[in-house]
Amino acid sequence: MRKIAFSMAAIAASAIATPALAQDSDNVSGARVAIITGIDAVDIDGTEEGLLYGITAGYDFDLGGAVVGVEAELADSTVDASANGLLVAGDRLEVDAERDIYVGVRVGAALGGGGLVYAKAGYTNARLGTTYTDGATTINLGDNLDGYRLGFGAEFPLSDSVFVRGEYRYSDYGELEVGGTPVGLDVSRHQGVVGIGFKY
Repeated sequence: MRKIAFSMAAIAASAIATPALAQDSDNVSGARVAIITGIDAVDIDGTEEGLLYGITAGYDFDLGGAVVGVEAELADSTVDASANGLLVAGDRLEVDAERDIYVGVRVGAALGGGGLVYAKAGYTNARLGTTYTDGATTINLGDNLDGYRLGFGAEFPLSDSVFVRGEYRYSDYGELEVGGTPVGLDVSRHQGVVGIGFKY
């Protein structure tokens, strides 16, 4: 969590400095695509951190200072985690965070020079690769978890068509199941993301 806090402080600092790079870009409306990366902290049985990377696309509508947009994202992660003693004594569960799909909306306020601050909310579906063993039997499964995501961020233009983004988001997926059996562990994640994108 401290790494995420430091990362978000760095994002905020760079976002404050960025408007001076692009003072002639006031266009907020339109389609946009961004490549993103950042820190992914997944909490299953304790928090494990790794790298996330992906692509996001959306469309924003400028309603005269207020901005409303729709957004979709496809990302992957390097995080893996493990837990012991879940269903029977001596068992072990290993989990690899795999692809993550997000679809949602964002609402924000346009800033001078084409910048934007916003909050976001939507649906997320994370795929986890799970390996469960009880000492005698090993089960390899892929589980899809449905959840919700909340976040906030800022964008600033580098030119009329290029922008940078900094974002924090929290996702909650509820209780983890292995082969349809709840294992008593809730899954959530905190992410600090930066990206570069293109407006159309």
